[in-house]
Amino acid sequence: MNSLGYRGRFAPSPTGKLHFGSLVAAVASYLDARTAGGEWLLRIENIDPPREVPGSADAILASLEVFGFEWDGGVLYQSDRLDRYRAVVDELRREGLAYPCACSRKEIGAHARLGPEGPIYPGTCRDGLPPGREGLALRLLTHDRPIGFDDRIQGHLTQSVESETGDFVILRADGFFAYQLAVVVDDQDQGITQVVRGCDLLHSTPRQIHLQRLLGYTTPGYAHIPVVLDDTGKKLSKQDLAYPVDPTDPLPALGRVLGFLNQEQPPLALDNLEDWWTWAIGHWQIRRIPSVVQGCTL
Repeated sequence: MNSLGYRGRFAPSPTGKLHFGSLVAAVASYLDARTAGGEWLLRIENIDPPREVPGSADAILASLEVFGFEWDGGVLYQSDRLDRYRAVVDELRREGLAYPCACSRKEIGAHARLGPEGPIYPGTCRDGLPPGREGLALRLLTHDRPIGFDDRIQGHLTQSVESETGDFVILRADGFFAYQLAVVVDDQDQGITQVVRGCDLLHSTPRQIHLQRLLGYTTPGYAHIPVVLDDTGKKLSKQDLAYPVDPTDPLPALGRVLGFLNQEQPPLALDNLEDWWTWAIGHWQIRRIPSVVQGCTL
């Protein structure tokens, strides 16, 4: 905790309607914040226009309202913060912490070792662009000193970013800012002290901590919850229109969320949202969430 106390957030991408997996993340982050007497902020992570589905941001907000979520302050839209991200990128370049990269994905795949999230960038352009090549993306310098953190669900985890991920992109070849950069800047600027999110983002955490340290930012606490998988073992995806939730009947879906998170179920007599949330906040126990689940290892 820092001087702000507890400040959490939910940060969906507007790539489709709210589905059950997204609802799980929203409920977990909301209950954890409210149980601690903290704030819960809402951020729309819309810096990837090719993936954005028109109207989905408004649809997500409407669904959250119907399910009884109450966020603190206004909604932050990443698309309104491009100048801020540009300033941070420029700062990293001035400090010699980021460099242009000319490599295509195909070139990287042909020469790189395979890591848990795909090819590990081999540092081809670290010491300068090859003759006759132009920089396409901007990469952040990394190191191989282990970065460790204590996850409130998964325990103590470490990763050597350089050897397990490689220098990673902060400004994409298409001109869009990378998720890793935007989320770090947003969490700092919003004063986020605790991040509760899905295990599909666990591998991103050491990279984000590395960037936080380079920028002199505060590192929040982390808690990574299980991700919801479909019948084939694949993570639910808004782009696939997977498992949308029914906003006309919110209580059954909320009950299924508590069951998925191994939480105690409220009495059947609680048949309205206000009483349901009051009960759920009073009975939230993050320690009950399973720590060994698919996708939650480094």
